[in-house]
Amino acid sequence: MLLVILECRDGEIGDADKGILSAANRISTLMGGSWSAALVPGESVVDAAPFAPYGVPTIFVTSGVAEAANSPELQGKLLARLAREQNASLILLPHTDAGATLAPLLAAELDAALFTQATAVRSAQEGLELQHQALGLQIARRRYWDGRRPLVLTMPVKFLSQVVLPSMKPSCPEITVRPADIPELFPRTTIIERIPPDPQTVDVSEAEVIVSAGKGCDPHTFAQVKELARLLNISLGVTRPVYDLGWTGFERMIGQTGRAVAPRLYLALGISGSMHHLGGIKESRRIVAVNSDTKAPIFANADEGFVADLKELLPRLLERVRQTTGGAA
Repeated sequence: MLLVILECRDGEIGDADKGILSAANRISTLMGGSWSAALVPGESVVDAAPFAPYGVPTIFVTSGVAEAANSPELQGKLLARLAREQNASLILLPHTDAGATLAPLLAAELDAALFTQATAVRSAQEGLELQHQALGLQIARRRYWDGRRPLVLTMPVKFLSQVVLPSMKPSCPEITVRPADIPELFPRTTIIERIPPDPQTVDVSEAEVIVSAGKGCDPHTFAQVKELARLLNISLGVTRPVYDLGWTGFERMIGQTGRAVAPRLYLALGISGSMHHLGGIKESRRIVAVNSDTKAPIFANADEGFVADLKELLPRLLERVRQTTGGAA
């Protein structure tokens, strides 16, 4: 039996939840068994309709534990208890901040094996083949799970597809509310504050929106790109040639030997689209490119492309953004 853990912040099904539900549907088919979903204790939903396309039969919700919302320790104990009751052999989570925190807690509570950031799960003669990429995605490491011991498994959000496949049979999910009258599990640790990441300093591989500068930028236009990123409060990226010029640090370089990214929006300014760079942005959900060369390879890999001179475009774009933002981030 497979149990997938969903975050559903503020009662809404998010992108990570949709992706891990899609993965759970597929993996449960590989296992040939049943599956269900559980919300992280402290969260709740009232509408099961958004879950129906993914075919999940049951959604477990824990009620009566307000402290759980700020205690991963308590969340782990409650979810482990549910996993035992449901005889779950595989517990699946998205590798978000919450998932990465809960996974080792669950593994410890269940005396289970732990495999984090699996990029692929396949059926094999030995059981399930789990793949993990390391060293800048250059090396694939494989392990096999034979099912003799429970497994806690996490998958990176950027490798999860939210697409509802034709093979997924819609369901009428049943929301099962479970009371949590367990004072003996009162948490010893509590989260007192959650600080959202700053797009200006967050690791570019975790950024939601990125504006990236290529060798089509000169020092003046690059300064304008940086200002655009500041005004819009989004992340800045660069290609290898821009990094080689010393205009920014290695942590901002995007490509196969730099950072691989998977933002919701990737804005490529003055980037021709070398194979090295394209390999690092291929998981982006939407790519918008601006280049003066009509034959630039980036256009064939972009969702939208604009042929324009950055020296003419950027001043106009900045002026429009300043009018909208009031000139400050």
